[in-house]
Amino acid sequence: MNIAIRPDSRHSPAPALQLGAASFVADAMGALYWPEERLLVVADLHLEKGSAYARRRVFLPPYDTAMTLAALAALVARYIPRTVIALGDSFHDVEGGERLPAQFRATLRQLQAGRHWIWIAGNHDPHLPADLGGARHDELVIANITFRHEPKAATPEIEIAGHLHPVARVVGSTGSVRRRCFVSDGARCILPAFGAYAGGLNLHDRAFAPLFAGRERIAHVMGRERVYKISHRHCLPD
Repeated sequence: MNIAIRPDSRHSPAPALQLGAASFVADAMGALYWPEERLLVVADLHLEKGSAYARRRVFLPPYDTAMTLAALAALVARYIPRTVIALGDSFHDVEGGERLPAQFRATLRQLQAGRHWIWIAGNHDPHLPADLGGARHDELVIANITFRHEPKAATPEIEIAGHLHPVARVVGSTGSVRRRCFVSDGARCILPAFGAYAGGLNLHDRAFAPLFAGRERIAHVMGRERVYKISHRHCLPD
């Protein structure tokens, strides 16, 4: 899969997502961009999920890795980041990196060319093959913001994490919809899963409760072309 990476000037800026003093763009494709640092963040790519299921004789259409990498390439073309951080669970299982076909390894090398690429370890992929390129970290701090896979409840840090695959259920003029979302209270942001086949957890699930301790939080809900800011109080449980 050869990709032409050129700036995309047609895209209109998304609403700002503030974390401490830093201002981010919550992109409707499911990534977070930090203009000041020229840094693009994605979470939970879950590459090779289809092939993982096929090994258990659960056959999904084998297109998830191609779709996910194509979406990631579009974001790289849109923002031309200096650094890309993948926040863990980049592969669906510990052998996903080994199963990655040569064509997609070439795609990753193309996306990595000329920029810093950082893999954060996740619970699904604590170790990655050395030939995938990029640097590996359990977690990383940049300008007092901590990037990690699994959010930590009792932390004083400003934090960007993944792992929980947040989704919001909201009611509109045509009924209710369930969409992936970013969840933030201004000090922590949990990113949506970026992977094409990744599932989602309603932001009212009890797994989110200790992370926000009753504080007001905003769901930045992914629409088709933009992100909508909605208080979690206006989102519905499943």
